[in-house]
Amino acid sequence: MTDWHFYEEEARRDGYPLVCGIDEAGRGPLAGPVFAAAVILPPQVQIEGLNDSKKLSPNKREELYDVICGTAQAYGVGFATEGEIDEINILQATFLAMRRAFDQLNLCPDCALVDGNRMPDLGVETRLIVKGDSLSASIAAASILAKVSRDRVMCRIDEIYPDYGFAKHKGYGTALHMDRLREKGPCPVHRRTFLKKILAGSGNE
Repeated sequence: MTDWHFYEEEARRDGYPLVCGIDEAGRGPLAGPVFAAAVILPPQVQIEGLNDSKKLSPNKREELYDVICGTAQAYGVGFATEGEIDEINILQATFLAMRRAFDQLNLCPDCALVDGNRMPDLGVETRLIVKGDSLSASIAAASILAKVSRDRVMCRIDEIYPDYGFAKHKGYGTALHMDRLREKGPCPVHRRTFLKKILAGSGNE
């Protein structure tokens, strides 16, 4: 059984009383922004059903989104646009989204727990946790806020560009998305740097 608060409590024992978790959503899709969220949870708080966002149904994520926002001591959500992704690359854009989420917090954390193995520059003690969204309560909470926020944006994008099925696949490279891309060519929210190999020779670059 996962001790959801192990890493948070470890940081507190090390002298960092206010701990936030940070995670991203949307590094892999071919279209749309990359999102990140930062969440500070009260020590040892129990949120029923909390888990890595990828292991939850859309309805459960939506339900937990409201619970997390109502429970957290502070939370922030940030994103980087597809244009920024193309300009500075997906890793740097992810770090930018994380920094923007961090800066949205109305409390200043002493320590940040970040999902993954690449270190963003946040200006505070930062600890990387591989698969942190399955190991840390605050990172799991951040993964849900980031995922739900991005999915909502992709549904709005679907209303603007209805030919691509964004509400269904959220920009990921599904068979439906690939078929529509080859048929219609890219739209303004597609990440051009992600499409070079896919559209090479198709006449839709």
